[in-house]
Amino acid sequence: MPVKIDIIILSYAKTELLKQITLEGIESLFLSEDPDHIQFEPLVIESNAALFPYQYPNTRTIYPDEKFGFNKYLNIGITQTDNAYICLCNNDLIYHQNWASEILNAMQENPNIKSANPYCSYFHPQLKISSPKRIVIGTTKNLLNGILTGWCIFLKREIFDTIGLLDEQFEFWYADKDFGRTLLNYKIDHALIIPAKVDHLGNQTHTAINEKKLSYLTHGQKIIFEKKWGKEPVALWPKVKHLIKRLLND
Repeated sequence: MPVKIDIIILSYAKTELLKQITLEGIESLFLSEDPDHIQFEPLVIESNAALFPYQYPNTRTIYPDEKFGFNKYLNIGITQTDNAYICLCNNDLIYHQNWASEILNAMQENPNIKSANPYCSYFHPQLKISSPKRIVIGTTKNLLNGILTGWCIFLKREIFDTIGLLDEQFEFWYADKDFGRTLLNYKIDHALIIPAKVDHLGNQTHTAINEKKLSYLTHGQKIIFEKKWGKEPVALWPKVKHLIKRLLND
């Protein structure tokens, strides 16, 4: 029997280009694994209500009535699916061959890993992780410093029995940092799986959001994060600040 994996994809196809990005991501997903071994069950959560009742190919596509929030929409996906493995995804991803198999193998080798990221060939090389490493376990020093990235998080569903659903205060930016702090708080291992390749094309939907709203969804979220967890350690922030600025400006 194949391993079934729920793929939750957040999409905002306000333009034909953004719709095409989602379509290409879904196509690469199904080409990435042998369906006899891994069966993907994608749920697309589409924010553009004007597309209703359009269904992306080979998916179940839903159009929530609720106002968009990154974690709120992910929680909708979490509660509407039930497989033992679940992956929380942006729409602007390209999945490479055997990415999910590599993560499953790593989780079988180390059962303490309940959360993982694949490796992005655009972002992660800038972190200068030594090449011989296959699995990089997150620590208090490196987890929020690029080991955990929010655009593609692969999880054992059982994790939510421990941490509960995602904090819906976080509507966009800092959602991944809040998740990382939560994992550290519960002493749950998160790992970067280097042989698992999923490339993030980089913030394609930002151009569809007006400047005032984007400011709230980015810098405004930092205020919420620091009220909950305190200020970020100075040693962590400078190393990734320039990367985040570059991605937001792409």
